[in-house]
Amino acid sequence: MVSLDLLREGTAKQQSVYRVIQDLHIMETWSMYSPVLSGTIPINIDLDTSDLDIIMEINTSNHGKVQQEMKRLYQGFQGFHTKRYEVRGIPTLKANFNYQGFEFELFAQPVPVTEQNAYVHMVIEAALLKEDDSMREQILNLKRAGMKTEPAFCEVLGLKGDAYDELIQYGKRRGII
Repeated sequence: MVSLDLLREGTAKQQSVYRVIQDLHIMETWSMYSPVLSGTIPINIDLDTSDLDIIMEINTSNHGKVQQEMKRLYQGFQGFHTKRYEVRGIPTLKANFNYQGFEFELFAQPVPVTEQNAYVHMVIEAALLKEDDSMREQILNLKRAGMKTEPAFCEVLGLKGDAYDELIQYGKRRGII
């Protein structure tokens, strides 16, 4: 699992992220749902427009209750909205809002956080960057040109097909996951 404590000593942006997450008490508020910050910020391949992805595990039967609690806590923030939908056949609840210049996305599925694609992608991407840090600038350049993170990794790695699936398969072949 990724610890928020790493952000406390990280880049200036990571330190700011740490402070706003602490300020909102997100990890404590949602602790029963195993919240984890995933995405590009923890592995330092974020852009100015990157959001804070907090993934959680919730039972489908809790979606309504959790959605109401999200509304109660965050509806006063700019850009607040929630959505219930399916992602690759998995029931999903998502809330978005802005706070202190950061866009938050709370993303909840009935899947352990360490098995959710956002987390698995981050683990693979972090391992690849650790192996070859020169890849970081290539990824950032592709992202600045408008490409999403997973397609950017696949472009650099020469992987074809659905980038989200291909990255996971590549991680499995390499023994990363």
